[in-house]
Amino acid sequence: MLRLSLTARCNLACPYCCPDSHDPPELLTQDERLQLVSAASALGFRRLRLTGGEPLLHRGLEELVAALQPLRSTPASPGEPGLSEIALTTNGVLLSAERAQALRAAGLDRITVSLDGTDGESVALMAGLAGGVAAGEAVLDKVLAALDHAHGAGFDPAGGALKLNAVIARGRNEDQLLPLAQLARQREIELRLIEFMDVGNRNGWQPDLVLPAAEMVRRIGAHWPLVPLGRQAHGTASRWRYRDGAGHLAVVASISAPFCGDCDRLRVTADGVAYTCLFASSGLDLKPWLRGPAAAGESLNGALRSLWSGRHDRYSEERAEGQSSGTVTTQRPHAEMAYLGG
Repeated sequence: MLRLSLTARCNLACPYCCPDSHDPPELLTQDERLQLVSAASALGFRRLRLTGGEPLLHRGLEELVAALQPLRSTPASPGEPGLSEIALTTNGVLLSAERAQALRAAGLDRITVSLDGTDGESVALMAGLAGGVAAGEAVLDKVLAALDHAHGAGFDPAGGALKLNAVIARGRNEDQLLPLAQLARQREIELRLIEFMDVGNRNGWQPDLVLPAAEMVRRIGAHWPLVPLGRQAHGTASRWRYRDGAGHLAVVASISAPFCGDCDRLRVTADGVAYTCLFASSGLDLKPWLRGPAAAGESLNGALRSLWSGRHDRYSEERAEGQSSGTVTTQRPHAEMAYLGG
């Protein structure tokens, strides 16, 4: 999967992400993004996720989605290179009915909306809102409306085209586990619970802030029995279905049960730096292959191929091995989540 960030800016200030109020210089142009996705799809990347920051702040989002359609694989040649899916991750605040319909019309396949609480207090805390409960309630109303708008535009949760993400931190919003599960069950949307991760350098991550995914599943399963479905190859989430038929639950256990061995994510920042791991400290700047007299499709393809074939990232596994052996793993600097798009 290729995860392409469109901006490092966000209209929220979630403390686990800590976005900047401005973009880095030298953002990729629309043509450069198309060139990059074309090269990646030619190398076998089938799925594309558009991220941020908050990607709905990117004014050319719908135009980009529409321009990507010629890069899709065709039913007549399923084995040929090409995109099979274009998805979007958003906090939903800016997802109006008109915008949801425009994205669907442009060819977007899936939307994942992020929401870390079900009341004004918890939303304000997890979104970094200065306005307190009232500000949290206002954001919550917009996000719930966004779910309705997306569903109404044709993003069907029953088919996996609409999902809900929630980051859970011990002592901060763990009391929202059951309310979030109830909300997702009522709306028949798959809820994806994400462990608080040590991405970036400024979110104050500590191991004791992690509520393990297994504990999340245990707590929810005690109220609504669950049947395990496992984790698909190259997938980030382990999934369960509710025994009573009220949909699915998923957990992303990057801390407690890392899955580095079959990770297939390549992340590219809004200014064109490629990272082969969410926890990487450095990446490869692709702009020399996208700009100037040396820019050529074959050169960009070669750079991506070399980067991908030479990757050896397994930070989460190394962290887990250090914790299990009692050794201290040296904390190294990471790229910020707002740049990498989660």
